[in-house]
Amino acid sequence: MLHNNTKSKNMPLVIYAVLLIIAIVAMIALKRCGNTQFGSKAEPHQSGGDTIDVAIEYSPISYYTYADTLGGFEYDLLRLIASQQQQPVKFHPIVTLQKALDGLKKGEYDLLVAQFPVTVSNKQQFLFTDPVYLDRQVLVQRKDPETGKAKVNSQLDLAGCTLHIVKGSPMKERIEGLSREIGGDIHIVVDDIYGPEQLFLQVATGEIEYAVINESIAASLVKDYSKEVDVATAISFSQFQSWVLNKNDSTLCDKLNMWLKQAQELPQYGSLVSRYFPDDKQQP
Repeated sequence: MLHNNTKSKNMPLVIYAVLLIIAIVAMIALKRCGNTQFGSKAEPHQSGGDTIDVAIEYSPISYYTYADTLGGFEYDLLRLIASQQQQPVKFHPIVTLQKALDGLKKGEYDLLVAQFPVTVSNKQQFLFTDPVYLDRQVLVQRKDPETGKAKVNSQLDLAGCTLHIVKGSPMKERIEGLSREIGGDIHIVVDDIYGPEQLFLQVATGEIEYAVINESIAASLVKDYSKEVDVATAISFSQFQSWVLNKNDSTLCDKLNMWLKQAQELPQYGSLVSRYFPDDKQQP
């Protein structure tokens, strides 16, 4: 009888142990599902073979999702190239630019498609393809609700302002130089969590006062916030926007330049430009 009572007392412990194991397994499974929701992994790695692993930034120009639709000028252009060249491509959507740049250096990605202009300092660290399109950086700010006008109308008005930029953005150097040029302090907040689209929305909702992002993204987003948000003040000159590669990957860079040139001669390419840059005559 003593043996049976002991066994009965231990039964709940066994049940609890089994339930605990099931719960742990369920949590691991859910975590894995969350990490692979968009086709990317918590720790990205090369797919192997001849597949090109592309880290692509969430933005209206690069890559976006709407309901069951995937789009974006650069996403569609890469798909066009992949189709024409019979080249396998795997997309890894990213939000944080700095992490993507680090992944490119480590070989986790073969190609980075993001708002990262071709500058002298950037060319010392990475390879760039031939230009894909032209863009520039603009100030995102709210309009005065009474007058409908923006507070900042020129770069001279930026003295004393606090500008938010994404981490890894070369605009930090540009704004620091601009601060010296106008003889007034411009404060910079580097956001290491959000991308340019999220910074725009933070300005639109009044969470932050100013942000600096690419004009192509700002122009796409401001259509829904034309009464509240102004993006007319340029912070930089027009700059070439190219795709980014590891400094040592010149072979892939040469291939991409050749494929880009061939794609730009196709009628499908003209359709993409007309679709994503309908009012911009500067685009190739």
